[in-house]
Amino acid sequence: MRRILVDHARAHDAWKRGAGQAPLSLDEAHLIGVAPNVDLIALDEALTRLSEIDLQLSRLVEARFYGGLTIDETAELLGISPASVGREWLVAKAWLYAELTGTRS
Repeated sequence: MRRILVDHARAHDAWKRGAGQAPLSLDEAHLIGVAPNVDLIALDEALTRLSEIDLQLSRLVEARFYGGLTIDETAELLGISPASVGREWLVAKAWLYAELTGTRS
C-alpha cells in the first residue's frame, strides 16, 4: 500500500493544491485513507531513514498509517503487546514529526 500511495503522489506531484480536483463533501471525507496535508513523498523518505535506524518502528508506522490497522492488529502483526505498540507509536510519530518539520537536533 505504501508503494502505491507514494507512486500516486509522485505521479501527481506537479498538480497545484486542489487544481483539477472535484470538491469533496464532509460526508465523503471519511473515505479518504490519507490525511490531505500529508506529503507522501517526504513521509516515504522519512520512513526509509527510520527503517535504517529502527526497522520495527518503520513497520509499525506502515501498519498503522498505510494499512490502517488498529493497535491490537498491529500488535498481533509485529508479535508485541498492545501497550508496546502504543508506546512505540508515540515514539515513531514524534520522530517523524521532527524529521518532517526539520526540528530534529
